[in-house]
Amino acid sequence: MGVQLVIAVVVVVAVVVAATVIQRRTRPDPPTQAPGYPVPTQLDRADFDRPDAPWLVVVFSSATCMSCAEAWEKARQLESDAVAVQDVEVAARKDLHERYAIEAVPMLLIADGEGAVRASYVGTPTAADLWAAMAEVREPGSTPPACDHHQSAPAT
Repeated sequence: MGVQLVIAVVVVVAVVVAATVIQRRTRPDPPTQAPGYPVPTQLDRADFDRPDAPWLVVVFSSATCMSCAEAWEKARQLESDAVAVQDVEVAARKDLHERYAIEAVPMLLIADGEGAVRASYVGTPTAADLWAAMAEVREPGSTPPACDHHQSAPAT
């Protein structure tokens, strides 16, 4: 009985030592980053065209970005008396890209009359998604949930 106990203790110690060595060699995965890029939640309407318009659609873009041109083509269709639409190209308005910490283009923002960003896209939205987002921010509840693919900014 004594020999069996000694063997059992030796086996347990060996397993504990092996587990400790394996644990020390195994490094934890690096922390993951939150997906996406930071999106401004507030704009100073005085920085943009037609600050008196009830709504602003702004496309932060770059002249070398093909998807930026596509985003601009979709956004400019929303221009109306109530909706100011502006392309803010990085070479022409680097000051605004820096002020709002724009790290990715195209970035499309829909802001209300006070400058609160109510919807946003990083990348090029479909025309249907963009129009649905504009309709939803102007009249909440007007868009069926299946059409609500935009990123809504938190209300301020």
